[in-house]
Amino acid sequence: MNPILVEQYHMYWQFFTYMFVHQNIQHVFFNMLALLVFGLGFEKAVGSREFLLFYLICGALSGFFSFLVYRFTGQTMVFLLGASGAVYAVLFAYAVFFPRSVIFIWGLIPVPAPVLVFIYALIELGSQFFGNGSNVAHMTHLFGFFAAWLYFVIRMGIHPVKIWKETYKR
Repeated sequence: MNPILVEQYHMYWQFFTYMFVHQNIQHVFFNMLALLVFGLGFEKAVGSREFLLFYLICGALSGFFSFLVYRFTGQTMVFLLGASGAVYAVLFAYAVFFPRSVIFIWGLIPVPAPVLVFIYALIELGSQFFGNGSNVAHMTHLFGFFAAWLYFVIRMGIHPVKIWKETYKR
């Protein structure tokens, strides 16, 4: 997805198609691994149709929000690609549907799913504002979380923060 192509040449389909183009096999592998780990349980909980709708809407919204940021900050020569925004939305969804689930980082460090989402959000914010200028779209990852939150509130009537508070209420 490129802001110039979207805006000047009306290639609006790029909000959707950017999710299916990746930089390399490693990029595809880690997106698919995350979908395997977090997507299977979420898909079983909501069904395949709802999962697909969630994935595609959150991915497209992540691309659209990224377009707005790129456009209004003058970063028109970027090319956004990959499914990471949608994958981050799936991670968020997993944490909402399975808030007591524990993920073991490197197989050793137990982290509750909602805490993992919070840690990833901090990492992405830090990388965006204090990173080394890599070509990773950190804001698109964060927009994946935001798109998932919007989806839950608007479509499903679920308030993720309320679920997490109720889950860990003493």
